[in-house]
Amino acid sequence: MQSEQTGGQERDDRDFVASLEKGLLVIEAFDASRPRLTLSDVAKITGITRAAARRYLRTLTRLNYADFDGRYFSLSPRILRLGYAYLSSTALSTRLQPFLERISEETGESSSAAVLDGDDIVYIARSATRRIMSIGLGVGSRLPAYCTSLGRAILAFRPPETVETYLERVTLEPRTPETITDKDQFRAVLEATRQHGYAIVNEELELGLRSIAVPLVQKNGHVSIALNVSAQAARVPASEMEERFLPSLKAASDALRYTL
Repeated sequence: MQSEQTGGQERDDRDFVASLEKGLLVIEAFDASRPRLTLSDVAKITGITRAAARRYLRTLTRLNYADFDGRYFSLSPRILRLGYAYLSSTALSTRLQPFLERISEETGESSSAAVLDGDDIVYIARSATRRIMSIGLGVGSRLPAYCTSLGRAILAFRPPETVETYLERVTLEPRTPETITDKDQFRAVLEATRQHGYAIVNEELELGLRSIAVPLVQKNGHVSIALNVSAQAARVPASEMEERFLPSLKAASDALRYTL
């Protein structure tokens, strides 16, 4: 039995394409805060050699997935094909969108749906009533899970060993003076989220921003998606977040439970 398992692992290793992994790392090095990178930047961020980074960047440029101005590389609009391949192959975002629009209509605030991807949340649907963050958010945007209500609403319902592995891997960096960076305190917050059924983040991701999220519990009891409402702190006191936004979020979550 052990030899069969070992053989399977060896086959998996042979099937793994390391060059593709590195190419994807190069693409993921670019984000909203790093739209233009030098060759040295990419090598440092990805941990691959400059020579390898040059080959991947030149290949992306040759295939029109990246642009190069002589010093800086940047992703080109063609890269959207990769994300659209996922969006067009799943009806998930299409199913979620009407519910988010209803939440926004009822609350007057922006609402979003996200999944956990590695250590980040990724937005898969969004209904924006106004811009409330210093960075623009849209489908495909990524944010750290630990300091977002969406991330906490999902992590709180993951097995304890998964959460511990996550906490061993990540650094809870202070995005603002309000960000929880103590891991014991973070564990307590996740436990409270699990017990109450929702997560509130109060200016931990960005000063002036508050958000509340609920998990989308599927029929099998698994949680892989969360829904949230975000609002400017100047307009919505922290004490009113639950009363004003939770009913709409829970109604959408309950309705979606039997449709996904």
